Amino acid sequence: MDDPTSPWSSAAQIAAAVRGGHVSAVEITRTALERVQSHNPRINAYTDLTAGRALREAAAIDRAQAAGQPLGPLAGVPFAVKNLFDVKGLPTRAGARINRELVPAERDATLISRMNQAGAVLLGTLNMGEYAYDFTGENAHDGPCRNPHDLSRMSGGSSSGCGAATAAGLAPISLGSDTNGSLRVPASLCGVFSLKPTYGRLSRAGTFPFVDSLDHLGPMARSTQDLALAYDAMQGPDPADHACADLPPRASDPMAGIRGLKIAVLDGWFHDNADDLARDAVAAAAAAFAGVTKVSVASFDAAEAARAAAYLVTNSESAGFHLDRLRGRIKDYDPDTRDRFLAGALLPAAWASRAQRVRHWGLQQALELFRSYDLLLAPATPCAAPLSGSKTLRLAGQDLALRPNLGLLSQPFSSIGLPVVTAPIFAPDTLPIGVQLIAAPWREDLTLRAAAFLETSETAAAYPPTVIPPAPARARLH
Repeated sequence: MDDPTSPWSSAAQIAAAVRGGHVSAVEITRTALERVQSHNPRINAYTDLTAGRALREAAAIDRAQAAGQPLGPLAGVPFAVKNLFDVKGLPTRAGARINRELVPAERDATLISRMNQAGAVLLGTLNMGEYAYDFTGENAHDGPCRNPHDLSRMSGGSSSGCGAATAAGLAPISLGSDTNGSLRVPASLCGVFSLKPTYGRLSRAGTFPFVDSLDHLGPMARSTQDLALAYDAMQGPDPADHACADLPPRASDPMAGIRGLKIAVLDGWFHDNADDLARDAVAAAAAAFAGVTKVSVASFDAAEAARAAAYLVTNSESAGFHLDRLRGRIKDYDPDTRDRFLAGALLPAAWASRAQRVRHWGLQQALELFRSYDLLLAPATPCAAPLSGSKTLRLAGQDLALRPNLGLLSQPFSSIGLPVVTAPIFAPDTLPIGVQLIAAPWREDLTLRAAAFLETSETAAAYPPTVIPPAPARARLH
């Protein structure tokens, strides 16, 4: 068996080694914590380490293993969460200065509890864009989160720490949120897998909200199998989240293959708003699929309108939620976030109402596509990771504001709540970039199967970043 303490061991490998008694959960946890202490100062992915808690959780798993008790599918697997998740004993930062003054959470978020029940061990919380309103990963209060493949570049946001920590071997699994692309953008720029489930599939209870009608939670991982393990562990109804669907867990089978599936490459909006590297990534994925199943080209004509609707709904709902804080603490906001909330507060109510109708129309257009196709394929971001501090994005001959437009290809599917897996594509001598695999509502299984096919065909794989060397020998944590 490969060394399960390696930073590049998968969650599946770690859990198998712990269950088999080949390594202790405490050894896995100590090694993971040491690795974070060694490398996080350069990457700035973690904002809080929960070392004492992690070692206690790991010791409990080892006692259960020694007693011959059955262990969960994620036994001993380290994971970390975006700091908008409630963690018992910590204030829920949500990337904001104001939130540090909150009283510590009294209990964990639902998804943390479910990961713990499956045997996973919480290492800590991760950097993010302020109040999740960001695609860059450059937090004004906690500092920028850096891309492990090139420390001079952005990690993407707002689940920036999730993308960076997962890519850098600082956690095999991380949990983030996705309102307009906040899982998919950092997964694309950092070269890892992410799953944004159908709206309402995973509970959001115990997390700091951004836009109630758009917020999703989901995992990131370096392999499709690990993505599926985390997703399966977190499924199930939760009356504490009004939007959580009353659906039983449905086991994923990512290795079921794609033969017989009909896949469409989306053109139009998704071709015109992507650079050559993003288009090449889609072409590589399409070529891999075409060797096994039927691949066509299709248009999602509602894409631009759905993206605009998501933008208006985001501005309107989030501004309303933050209005009291804006009135009393406006100087404590990141100016970029503040200005977007203020703009949202000035939107006419009729615009937001119309945007909701457009969302419904956009979903109907997508469902029509799924009458002919099982999966849709599109780039996840218009480009690979920009240099840190960049303010503009050159696209289709125009200079666009970078911060809002890194998500212009992810927002159409956030708007209508469809399940999406982002799979990383690496070409020689280039930065990673992701493709989106989109399915009809509740068909996360198809997106995982397609991603697993690309991964096993080596078209999509989460390669270790060359800028992160093995952790040096150092004193053990106590």
